[in-house]
Amino acid sequence: MKLVFASPRVLPHLGKLKGRVAVLDVAFVADELGTSFEGTTRKFISDLGERLAVWVDHHDHDRHLDFATDPRFVLAKKAEHGACPEMITPELVARVGSVDTIVCHLDLDGLYAAAKWLRAGVEPYPGADDDARVIDTRIGTPGPTAERIDQALRAHFRDDELKHCIVRYLADGATDQEARQRIDRAAADFDDMQHETLRLAALYERRGTAVFVDAQVHAQTTFDKTELLLRGQQLAKVAVVRHAGYVTLAAAFDSGIDFLKMFGISGGMPTRVTMPEKRLSEVLQLLGDLSNP
Repeated sequence: MKLVFASPRVLPHLGKLKGRVAVLDVAFVADELGTSFEGTTRKFISDLGERLAVWVDHHDHDRHLDFATDPRFVLAKKAEHGACPEMITPELVARVGSVDTIVCHLDLDGLYAAAKWLRAGVEPYPGADDDARVIDTRIGTPGPTAERIDQALRAHFRDDELKHCIVRYLADGATDQEARQRIDRAAADFDDMQHETLRLAALYERRGTAVFVDAQVHAQTTFDKTELLLRGQQLAKVAVVRHAGYVTLAAAFDSGIDFLKMFGISGGMPTRVTMPEKRLSEVLQLLGDLSNP
């Protein structure tokens, strides 16, 4: 079975996809950052046509309603399913039938979903679904296998060969020691990134209900944005990071905050959004106003 990695804004060319296609953990794109739902997600769905066997996803989006009566779409909100693998059951895989290509999101959640599909809806190891949920929501403590895979991916997020290795490892039941050593070597690089992440975390400044760090100005080498945002959430309800022309906001999964409504974004995670840096002043102004009702 062919395996292709994707993100909501960067979907694969149809020429790379053979036969019937299962799309796993790929959110419908939000109308932000130079993309549109109609020109990206809708076009991809239309172009695939009857070749689309199933689309399983757990990210909030207003356009889920457009596909409510189409049995190929198994869609939920983040509050209903904290991660995608728990939505992939033996019953679902059996109902969909054989597929020739899996298109999955390129994070841990997506890779675990792909491996579970390859295993006909059976977890790669006991507790794998829970691990994926912990990693994706950042609530709780993951097991050692998921922690190392998460660190490996965060240190080498552009390495598709590593992603293939991880999916094979999980699909085989997480027992291949050679593959585990490859993952551990990649994860070791995360430790080097952590030093820069902690240095940047010390530069957070209070801005109303949030803390803000301008990593675009202060970063000296590679850092882990997810970890930096988590460090910020230890200081305030909302963490804001500016980097590489964008501004990212994050709050705890169970915080009750909905950035999608707050900033008029059509889809994604309610508690983590990325916007063009031109909206930074608007973001900081609004978060400042919230602290002075």
